[in-house]
Amino acid sequence: MWLLDQWAERHIMDAQTKGEFDNLPGRGEPLVLDDDSHIPAELRAGYRLLKNSGCLPPELEQRKEAIQLQDLLKDIDQDDPKYPEIGRRLSLLEMKLRQAGLSTEFLRGEYAEKLLGKMRNN
Repeated sequence: MWLLDQWAERHIMDAQTKGEFDNLPGRGEPLVLDDDSHIPAELRAGYRLLKNSGCLPPELEQRKEAIQLQDLLKDIDQDDPKYPEIGRRLSLLEMKLRQAGLSTEFLRGEYAEKLLGKMRNN
């Protein structure tokens, strides 16, 4: 074992002995691990770090923005001066996503409604 590993292990054991882990949320429950098997091993730590810090890949940011724009369009009247501008922005995002080889079906149908509901809850 490397020196750093030994040091970390010692501090973990000390904390366990002192009971510092006893009142943590989720204690005694199974861990919920993300399936990152599709990500190359050398990129997993970086992707996990970005995910935990709230950063999304550009394609997912665009999808999120498209859903928000669609939600805005549903909430405002078609006579509103902002309506055409928001519609153009949504069309542009859809085109960018399709050019990147991604489906835009998430903006339509039952899946879109479920996705909107989930985003509103977050």
